[in-house]
Amino acid sequence: MLLAGAHLRRFVRRRVERDPVRYRSLHEDLVAVNMGVTLDRYLLRAYLVSVLFGVLWAVLAFLAMRLAVFPRVSVGVYNVFAIRLPGFELTDTWIDLLQVAASAVIFVLTAYSAYIFFLYYPSILKKSRATRINLLLHNVVSYMYAMRQGGTEMMEVFRAISANPAVYGEAAHEFRRVVRDADYFGCDQITALRHLQETTPSEKLREFVEDLISVVESGGDILAFLDVRVRIYQEDARFEQKTFLSTLQMAAEVYVTLFVAGPLFIIIVMVVLGLMSSTPLMELSIVIYLLVPLGSLFFLLAIDAVSIKTEPVERYASMKWLHEFDDVRVEERSGDEPYFQRLERYDRVRKIRSFLHHPLQAFLVEPNRTFYVTVPVALAYVALTVLATPAYPDTEILIDVLDDHLVVGLLIILIPFGVFHWFWQKRVMELEAEIPEFLNRLSGINQVGLTLAQAIVLLVKADLGVLTYEIRKIKRDIEWGASFQEALVRFEERIRTPTIARTVTLITTASRMTGNISEVLSIAARDAAISENLKRERRAEMFIYTAIVYLVFIVFLFVVAVIDLQFLSVLADVSVLVADAGTGPVPIGNTPLITFERLLYHGCIIQAFFSGLIAGQMGEASLRAGVKHAAVMLIIAFVVFTVFL
Repeated sequence: MLLAGAHLRRFVRRRVERDPVRYRSLHEDLVAVNMGVTLDRYLLRAYLVSVLFGVLWAVLAFLAMRLAVFPRVSVGVYNVFAIRLPGFELTDTWIDLLQVAASAVIFVLTAYSAYIFFLYYPSILKKSRATRINLLLHNVVSYMYAMRQGGTEMMEVFRAISANPAVYGEAAHEFRRVVRDADYFGCDQITALRHLQETTPSEKLREFVEDLISVVESGGDILAFLDVRVRIYQEDARFEQKTFLSTLQMAAEVYVTLFVAGPLFIIIVMVVLGLMSSTPLMELSIVIYLLVPLGSLFFLLAIDAVSIKTEPVERYASMKWLHEFDDVRVEERSGDEPYFQRLERYDRVRKIRSFLHHPLQAFLVEPNRTFYVTVPVALAYVALTVLATPAYPDTEILIDVLDDHLVVGLLIILIPFGVFHWFWQKRVMELEAEIPEFLNRLSGINQVGLTLAQAIVLLVKADLGVLTYEIRKIKRDIEWGASFQEALVRFEERIRTPTIARTVTLITTASRMTGNISEVLSIAARDAAISENLKRERRAEMFIYTAIVYLVFIVFLFVVAVIDLQFLSVLADVSVLVADAGTGPVPIGNTPLITFERLLYHGCIIQAFFSGLIAGQMGEASLRAGVKHAAVMLIIAFVVFTVFL
């Protein structure tokens, strides 16, 4: 095994050395996406995984062909020239050979496809990483400007950015390369920046680094350069949103055509075919249970790929208690030490009391906590329903009884999360809407010579909506001994949104550099105002597409209801009359009417669930926001089928 691995590694190495130009772009992509693997090792993995993938599919195809029963076929072409063809009989030996040949072809095709995928996979990751870098670049440049405003050297600025990957994401990882080259490889600042320029996947960052190198080498004003770049990138954000909105218009038309009108047309055609002759039950089941969910998931992934998303902000614990020596006896200390322990116990008890007095507050702060309650309740409800349901001899009747309760169980999970997420989102929107005004007033007060802590005391009296309550908390933290930076960090930890997190990081960094940060605050306020205007414009534009999703779902539900009422119900009445005459029930083709009703009902339920998620993804760029739309559409479909049909 080791000898075979060594031969395979030498084979891969010789291929790379024989044609280095062919694999140059792959090597550049591997470096750009930080894969952490050499070109030879990556190609070795590609060969091994491709062969295994091909063998797996070949074996599965061979087993499927062995189990499948192939019908006898004949060529329907008249032999008008009376040509005598040689006799040929397809024996078992020939069938085995054909199966082996087909398996070999499948092996080659799947292995080659997997290998091609491995070659292009780093390029896909490169584009995704470039998008994430571009989304945060204007925040990074604003952070650079804030630190440079206080006189910080550029290398220290790069160190500070690379130390905040939780806030600046992939952009921080890019500048970590500059720090690595300077600290460990002995490169000067210009050489390290040139390496970043050559390896970064982002064209926008490459242009920024190239211009920064020119300014540094020519001895220009770096602060003025950063100021200009901040304004340019803020304007670029508006152009990117317009491009995205035009893309979303096309996506909405594609969704209506392919994933609503398409399945609806297929359902109508299959029902009509069922009325005329045999029932295409399997095809209709594939459309409802497979094509509609898979198509909707594919559309969700496509919308998510082109959406302008804000990178999530993560906070890591700065201090962690290690329990390696818990069994070691510690001498009791006198003085204030016991009081700190009492404070810790009080904090734990206070959290429990707060939850008991205001249980809903915990869900308003973190809507995901609703799943800890609703999922067990829904599972218990479904389990009790299944246990209480008698064993019907007809499977269709059993499904008709249980599927309504499954929908109720799903609503038990979706409705609380959708409600609490809507309240949480509403509060966050109100807070972020007041951030530009808060920063503008903070900048004006700081400009007249007051410190930021004194500015907070004055802003308590201002009317900033929901943000006023949080400013009071900041003021209280400062009065109780916390520094201004610590109070802002606690404010960010309470809200936990990307916009506020990056604003707090910018302000705290600038305030550590200098006391007069009015210019930095003005830039941060302008950036926040532009971001808020873009969000407002997007919400106004996206409301139309959310309404379109609701409209096409209602049309889908209306057409299915008409089919149920005008076709299936009429046939059911005919079935009753014929049964009274003693000739037996009348099915559609070979399938009972209840089966068709079940398929139409399930089709509407599946369409409601995925249409709601798509409405949230298109309207608010969030699947979590789509949960409330999914719950509303499920309720509409459930009421229509259980009450009116």
